[in-house]
Amino acid sequence: MHDLEFEHLHVNAEDAAVNEVAWAADNVELTTVGIDIGSSTSHLMFAHVHLQRLSAALSSRFVVVGRKILWQSPILLTPYRADYTIDVDELSGFIGGCYAYAGIDREEVDSGAVILTGEALKRRNARAIAELFSDEAGRFVCASAGHHMEGQMAAHGSGAVALSRAHSAVLLNVDIGGGTTKLALIENGRILATCAIAAGGRLIVEDEAQGLTRIEPPAEEIARELGIELRPGGSLSVADRRKIAARMARIIMGLIDLREPGELARRLLVTEAWPREIANKRVDAITFSGGVAEYLYKRETRRFGDLGSDLAEELRHGLAHRRDLPPVWDPGQGIRATVIGAAQFSVQISGNTILIADPYKLPLQNLPVLACGFALDQEIRPDAVAAEVRLALSRADFAEGESPVALSFPWRGDPSHARLHAVAAGICQALPRTLEERLPLVLLIDGDVGKSLGRVILHEVAPRADVIAIDGVQLKEFDYVDIGSVIEITNVVPIIIKSLLFKSGVTVNQSASA
Repeated sequence: MHDLEFEHLHVNAEDAAVNEVAWAADNVELTTVGIDIGSSTSHLMFAHVHLQRLSAALSSRFVVVGRKILWQSPILLTPYRADYTIDVDELSGFIGGCYAYAGIDREEVDSGAVILTGEALKRRNARAIAELFSDEAGRFVCASAGHHMEGQMAAHGSGAVALSRAHSAVLLNVDIGGGTTKLALIENGRILATCAIAAGGRLIVEDEAQGLTRIEPPAEEIARELGIELRPGGSLSVADRRKIAARMARIIMGLIDLREPGELARRLLVTEAWPREIANKRVDAITFSGGVAEYLYKRETRRFGDLGSDLAEELRHGLAHRRDLPPVWDPGQGIRATVIGAAQFSVQISGNTILIADPYKLPLQNLPVLACGFALDQEIRPDAVAAEVRLALSRADFAEGESPVALSFPWRGDPSHARLHAVAAGICQALPRTLEERLPLVLLIDGDVGKSLGRVILHEVAPRADVIAIDGVQLKEFDYVDIGSVIEITNVVPIIIKSLLFKSGVTVNQSASA
């Protein structure tokens, strides 16, 4: 009965166990959750993620080879109390209900990312929201996204970065939310610049019974210039609503043109204006994301008492009458242009290639990684290194010296003393408060110079620096790291790398509606 007409192989239990161990060493599978809590809306999604070690022998780098959305929540209008703080109890009920509806227990979730933006970032809100996830503290990344970082996340989460990379194109992603509009200029998958302005769909909210229930200062600024009075409990005529939406749309269109903002737009900017060097940049296509994009691409028709639908209509009208503008593409994600969760894996770094000034400062958790692209020419300029560090801080909306961060960069070329000293001097020049406050100065280097660079800083450039220099790790923007205590017997340092995840594989849809 066992004879077969073809060659076959019997795998015994011992062989299967060996194969399973070998597979597990190079593969990581996770259930993850991405939770986005903003000024206007909140939502979450669960995903299954498969990571695989790069084929290079003993590589410490894992890449995502598969991701699948398991469940997406409905969109919740972020709940507020009378004192205009977020109602954390209602938010907690929503999140708990989402776990129940998805059929996923909290213990089943391996990792997660909680993104706080806008009003959720304010101190009282952020502290209370963080407590909701205190039980998951070791597994979750809690990222506070300022305007620059939020613009970058929207560009990735919408699919615009993937589109730009796939088509070798220059794209301008315009993310229009409830309170702000964030723009990101992307070339070949790399974000060149971001800026943001206080223009959005929920700066004004009107209830049929109660009249105007929400009037944000930027809306008052625009209405004042138009001679329109806004008062709580009052009403807004259809004509006045259109005037405000039209003025807001013209301000956004000015930024889409990459030009210098006018007087009103300058007052509404919440970041710096566009850098001058991109003024004449040729843009191949425009993409939109955020809540207002759902109206713009005609995926949403319901009204929520705000300006979202009106603003989209004015933008659609303005785009249709501008023959000089590039085409509009649909990147795939609108209001859900955010993270889907966080990948997570661990590596062991040998103590022979690192320098830790004070091992008792370890462990460190959830350090945000600032990716620096140093120009490592034969002669390295410290001021150029310092400028790149400051740019990385700005991209991540980090105030230098308020909390420890991790600088990540690749090392290329000769590790001569002169070149190492120039990099060390530039890094320290850019981080004076970090050094003064004795905060950990964490350097994560893709290259075999960790101990040498750490010694130059500690013995020559900044003797009091609490430097932690680790090499042999490859990191990127939107990564976070946990650095464990030194394991004395083996003299290794365990590192957990957590990476924010976005949807990928988006294809081009040229939009006829916009």
